[in-house]
Amino acid sequence: MARAFLMEDGRYVAVLDETERFMLHGLMEQTRVVLSPEVESTGDAFADLVAAMGVSLGQDDQEPRASADPPDAEAHPGEERDPALDRLLPDAHRGDDAVAAEFRRLTEEGLRQRKSANLDVAMDRIASASGDRVELDAVQAPAFLTALTDVRLLLAERMGMRTEEDADRLHAAMEVMGDDDPLGYAMAWYDFLTWLQETLTQALMGEA
Repeated sequence: MARAFLMEDGRYVAVLDETERFMLHGLMEQTRVVLSPEVESTGDAFADLVAAMGVSLGQDDQEPRASADPPDAEAHPGEERDPALDRLLPDAHRGDDAVAAEFRRLTEEGLRQRKSANLDVAMDRIASASGDRVELDAVQAPAFLTALTDVRLLLAERMGMRTEEDADRLHAAMEVMGDDDPLGYAMAWYDFLTWLQETLTQALMGEA
């Protein structure tokens, strides 16, 4: 049985059994695929920013760019954007489509890289569990928390949970769902993720 995240000797520790770790790692891996950046991080923040804008600093790549469209549009012409990305990477300027599109072009790749890096940290900690103990240090814990948030957002989008009314409807439906209903199974894992996220948040805030 799972045990909430608690502070132990300066580390944040949860107890998750093999099934829980397997499912959590798998959900994070699926989220990582959705968020996977078009341009993987080089470790150089400035180079990553330039690459995210569709520009190369390499001497052999100094050709004028034919289009200022965001990397997604060029890499996958004609493909419809996954609506889950709009939950994971929301517009910063909802009132102005042109400003929002330009801001997305300049920042989305960097955000994808950061979120993907958080998921990588979280998956590594799950894979490195000592027995059933998942342990996080002060740097890993916020990354793990952000990873949980993104997994919940993706799972909610896949279930059609976009408002509080949607959540109430789905929870009410769980009471009459059969044990083998995939939606009920997904809802159970969503609630588990919510609980795990809350316990880690409380531990980070120093609450009992």
